[in-house]
Amino acid sequence: MSESAEATPPVAVPGRAVLGIDIGGSGIKGAPVDLATGLFATERLRITTPKKSTPANVAEIVAEIVDHFAEQIGDGPIGVTIPAVVTHGQTRSAANIDKSWIDAPAEKIFEDVLQRDIYLMNDADAAGIAEVHYGAAKGHPGLVMVTTLGTGIGSALIYRGVLVPNTELGHLEIDGKDAETEAAASVKDRKGWSYEKYAKKLQRYYERLEALFWPDLIVVGGGVSKRADKFLPRLKLKSEIVPAKLLNTAGIVGAAWLAADRLVHPDPIR
Repeated sequence: MSESAEATPPVAVPGRAVLGIDIGGSGIKGAPVDLATGLFATERLRITTPKKSTPANVAEIVAEIVDHFAEQIGDGPIGVTIPAVVTHGQTRSAANIDKSWIDAPAEKIFEDVLQRDIYLMNDADAAGIAEVHYGAAKGHPGLVMVTTLGTGIGSALIYRGVLVPNTELGHLEIDGKDAETEAAASVKDRKGWSYEKYAKKLQRYYERLEALFWPDLIVVGGGVSKRADKFLPRLKLKSEIVPAKLLNTAGIVGAAWLAADRLVHPDPIR
């Protein structure tokens, strides 16, 4: 184990932070979040993702994180992100995690282990909602598209603060290829591209997104966004495009926000 659109924030339990947990291919991270500020209420905990990252094995790690923060979060809801499409508690895909997640009743698996209310969501959706409420798109009144450039390309589409989940726009076909096989940050690193060459790949990707969705604002996240000054100025788009602000805290923060919001707006199909 190793540690390491403006709106009134939803309130799950008055006076308590809400726990957000971000499941990744290499690590599972969690922290209580103060929804008034979008800041961690205490230092986060990170535990290495098990090599056999099945729902049951991952649920055990999530339970460790929940137990670690039990005093701070009380009996409030917990938001959990996963690198997968999630519809009504079921994981429909699996990116960088075990393929046993595909079509698994994952939310129920977590709830059975933890005996608590869990809200499971796509990791890019969580990052997107965090940027809208606390980050680069805070208070934006229009259509915001958040993309995460990493191993693949994640996406989140938010209109006037309302999330349209599971957009999976990293898989658009561009020039006969899956977009993330050409424009993900991992491709740049693997092929040793300069930022100038990488910007040309991103230009094709973002101009296609723009032509299909006409966002008012595009927010670019993922680790490569730390060097946004190297490539964003090279892009020629009609939409405003800016780097994300929350960086590696976005998944946890968005997970906590969406978990609390679910108490106010429950899933009617769940």
